[in-house]
Amino acid sequence: MSAQAPSAVILIRAERFTPNPATAADNAFQGDVPTGQSEDEISARALAEMDALAAALRDAGVRVHVFADEDHTRPDSVFPNNWLSTHAGGSVAVYPMYASNRRHERRTDVLEMLKSDYRVQSIVDYSGLEPDGIFLEGTGAMVLDHVSRVAYTARSHRADIAVLERFCTDFNYEPMAFDAVDAGGVPVYHTNVIACVGTEVAMIALEMIPDEVRREQVRERLSVNGRQVVELTEDQIREFAGNAVELCGRTPEGKRRYIMAMSSRARRSLRPDQVAVIEESCEIVDVDIPTIELAGGSVRCMIAGVHLDRRVPLEEAVLTEAVEAINEDNPVTPDGRNIANFD
Repeated sequence: MSAQAPSAVILIRAERFTPNPATAADNAFQGDVPTGQSEDEISARALAEMDALAAALRDAGVRVHVFADEDHTRPDSVFPNNWLSTHAGGSVAVYPMYASNRRHERRTDVLEMLKSDYRVQSIVDYSGLEPDGIFLEGTGAMVLDHVSRVAYTARSHRADIAVLERFCTDFNYEPMAFDAVDAGGVPVYHTNVIACVGTEVAMIALEMIPDEVRREQVRERLSVNGRQVVELTEDQIREFAGNAVELCGRTPEGKRRYIMAMSSRARRSLRPDQVAVIEESCEIVDVDIPTIELAGGSVRCMIAGVHLDRRVPLEEAVLTEAVEAINEDNPVTPDGRNIANFD
């Protein structure tokens, strides 16, 4: 398993989709639903886009867990990365959400699947901070470098620094907070729209960090282990170029492959030289999701990565024990072949 790029993901297949009016005030990336289109039409297109993403990831050899959402009161449930993150060693975090109508996106069935299919040692739940007006919206608010253990975080009312530091203490990350604003001085609502950290490449809009000293500190920290930094422009950020995620898939032959998943809109915004740097370590997999992007998030927001060790299925464990028993009772040739008669 790659420390940075998970080989399994969780997607939520929301039957009812619409941009959330409760988040429009501070999410400058949200768009308006085209005039004359019904909620049924919008939802149908969004479902097709969700299914296309799931299919593209599976085709790339990524394990995809899809959960249906039939609740029509959860407009943003397609973005599970805001309430859930998983971590190597068996830890899961559950987060406090800013918009009250998003808080019931948290699902026990997702957590139960993780506990049954993966090795989960602990679940740390920060959602009890919501009544105090304290929020940290998961890997939307934080962009995590799992290799160097750094949590890059743009300050906003969706990313409280006190709970960031608490998370970093609990999960052994170094907090690296900074201010990030657009050309009009509006704070960036989620860090993951301006930054993506992969194993050997990172993409970030450093020009949106107004403090020049802090900007250079972020650049240096990202590149300290030889990672290449692709600098994005604000125009590219508005095309969701920063809202990408590195995943670890498999070829049909079983060979490991790294992919950078993003939207087709984001891919079209990248310059050839930027694409060349990314493709030195990752294959770009892009999916067209214009309807979902109306809600102010893109491919990264749709994916909750699974960084947990998988449990061995019972039948596989029994087979392994049987083979081990056979090997104990039968001699092998010098080249390691068992010479038991299986006829």
